[in-house]
Amino acid sequence: VPTGQGLALLDAINRFLDEQQANGELERLTRRYFGHDDYLEYVGTRTFLGHLDERLPRYAPLFKQAALETGFDWKLLAAVGYQESHWDPDAVSPTGVRGLMMLTQPTASDMGVRNRRDPAQSIDGGARYLRSLKERLPDTIVGEDRLFMAMAAYNVGLGHLFDARNIAKRRGGDPNAWADVREALPLLQQRQWYSQTRYGFARGGEPVIYVRNIRRYYDMLSYVERSRQQFFHLDQSGLATTD
Repeated sequence: VPTGQGLALLDAINRFLDEQQANGELERLTRRYFGHDDYLEYVGTRTFLGHLDERLPRYAPLFKQAALETGFDWKLLAAVGYQESHWDPDAVSPTGVRGLMMLTQPTASDMGVRNRRDPAQSIDGGARYLRSLKERLPDTIVGEDRLFMAMAAYNVGLGHLFDARNIAKRRGGDPNAWADVREALPLLQQRQWYSQTRYGFARGGEPVIYVRNIRRYYDMLSYVERSRQQFFHLDQSGLATTD
């Protein structure tokens, strides 16, 4: 809050937050937008913000072009790219996925990507692959639940996601709600559960963290973009006043 203007505004803010905490609204909003996980650790946030200035400007136009062609928010695609490779087009995993969007060779072939290390091809292919996953989900999954499940499938595969949906249903949950599927995914690591599925064992805890992180990166990208736009408008207003 502004300095030198007393504590009235700060007191009002604290009263408001206390009320939201007391009536449960703050907890509901936290669950709604951030799940039950902790925020990104300080070091990870610092690293992200550093890469945002050093690396993202090179690839932002490519993310924006892919967004226009696939209907996603470009910041979401950028968040996926950061989670996958920290915006490093030369990234390679021990399992053979590579490139900025970390595509497998079969996925790259399906998407028509000839060179996975080419940033333009990788971003375009990754965006189209995410869209294809989203389109292949049942129509009963809607809104943000559909997007979050598509992102989880990008990480763990559509088959394992469907297995988790079945587990969620068996446990009395809603297979169309990300909150319930998120609770079921880690069970794919337990024999008593994955032995009953079609696609078997999966590191189901990873897509839960994967989606959580992308949501955090997206929130930070959105915040930075809004802040820069506000600064630009203020700066322009100041220049206009000065002139």
